[in-house]
Amino acid sequence: MLSYRPGETFAHRLDPRSKLCFQAGFAVAAFADTTLSWLAGVYALAGLALLAGRLDPRRVARAYWVVFLVLALGPVIAGIAIGPPWFRVEPALTSLRAVARIPPVLAVSAVYVYTTPVRATRGAVERLVPGRAGQLLGVGTGLVVRFFPLVVSDLRRIRTAMVARGGADRPVTDRARRLAVQGIDRALARSDRLAVALRARCFAWNPTLPALTFGRMDYPVAGIGVVLALSPLVRTGFWSGFPVIVYRVATIAGQHLH
Repeated sequence: MLSYRPGETFAHRLDPRSKLCFQAGFAVAAFADTTLSWLAGVYALAGLALLAGRLDPRRVARAYWVVFLVLALGPVIAGIAIGPPWFRVEPALTSLRAVARIPPVLAVSAVYVYTTPVRATRGAVERLVPGRAGQLLGVGTGLVVRFFPLVVSDLRRIRTAMVARGGADRPVTDRARRLAVQGIDRALARSDRLAVALRARCFAWNPTLPALTFGRMDYPVAGIGVVLALSPLVRTGFWSGFPVIVYRVATIAGQHLH
């Protein structure tokens, strides 16, 4: 699983609020169209995001390999036909264009996780969403980001222990049942320990949040996020300037990466 790693990259230096704005706008733009030219621009922008965070695409592939595997099966299943010709190309291509929009969104999300501390994410969420709702959302976000990798690690250890004890020879249903029962048991045990730890550390709804300030580069990044979010409304006109935006982002990122 990907987690935060300290660094001095362009993405590390950005305010989490501008990164959240860009990430939300990018997700909207990624699902705005399925034409090849649009997808090419989306993938190019995702590549720039990976470059800005100096995150190896292979690490993203390893972290989300299950998701990518399921996505790869989609076009194959969509093209299967009961009877001649047994496989239809047109439905498979339609499904491929649909699922092709998800990998770049995952890549941009991975860059955010890799370059943003959990505490800074909580601070950004609570500042963007006022009141108790923002506090609850910030606490929930922080707990999920910290808790989920531990649950995944527990499941991997359970699976490894099952294989070491000859569990690979058992039926798939039996292995799935044992994995689910053991995984839920460990997750509940971790949640109990988490509750005790929160009480021991005097958990508060209104802690001192980290200081967040927009830097010189946060404004254009947030602005690009807004433009991307509005792209479905002005898709035709927007696409004519989309390569220019990609070029400008590449130029700015290149200047700060060096």
